[in-house]
This record gives sequence, structure tokens and C-alpha cells, in this order.
Amino acid sequence: MEFNPRRSRELMASINIIPLVDVVLVLLIIFMVTAPMMYRGIDVDLPQSATNTIKSEERVVMTVAKNQIIYIDKEKLSLDKVEYALSVKKKQNPNITLYLRADKDVPYGIIVQVMDAIKKVGIDKLGMVTEPASAIQ
Repeated sequence: MEFNPRRSRELMASINIIPLVDVVLVLLIIFMVTAPMMYRGIDVDLPQSATNTIKSEERVVMTVAKNQIIYIDKEKLSLDKVEYALSVKKKQNPNITLYLRADKDVPYGIIVQVMDAIKKVGIDKLGMVTEPASAIQ
């Protein structure tokens, strides 16, 4: 039997896909690990509650930060503009559900003013976002 270089080239014509699969799996793992970290919200130290009644749904979130800055979804507003912004949201969706996230160090008077603006607009579905209370107390 003699050596035929043509025949050996034909055998090497197939592509080895194992390194490709390895690279794809590594990329998949990287995306799976980093994807949950990509969403960064507004830092608020929430108070705790024993019950959690919030269902997963499309929602509008109003946040009152520790420095008393008010956000509707991620839009920064002053207290006098909250009522107008909420009325616009109410016109877009008459059955709006609003979730209020407020830092536990925000003065009670500010929260009452915000809730008063919510009620003036006619939003009846209002949820208060809290941290679950720890099991051991």
C-alpha cells in the first residue's frame, strides 16, 4: 500500500465543532450570570411587613427616596408635578394599579401628601411595597 496525500486531505475536510460548542456554552453561562445584574433600580431601604399581597403584573411604581425625591417608574418629579404625571398615566390606563415604594426614613407628612395626590387623581388601586419581615424576631 502506498501513501496517497489526496486521500488524507479528504479525511481532514470535516470541521471539528467541539471547540465551537465549548465557546457557545461559556458565552451562555456568562449571559445567564450577568443578565440579572443588568437591571439596577433606585436604592430604597424598605420597611418590613409580615404579609405580601403583591401579584406579578404590569404595574406603575412610584418611589419616594430617602432624600424625598419622587420617581414615577424612573422619571424624577417634584411633589407639585406628581398629580399631573399621575393624571396622564390614569388617562393612558383607567384601571391603573400603582405601587408605592417609600424609604422608611421619609417623613410621614411627605407620604401623606403623595397618597393625597394619588387619591385626587382617582387611582383606587394602590399597593404599598415592603420587605418581608424576617422569620426570627
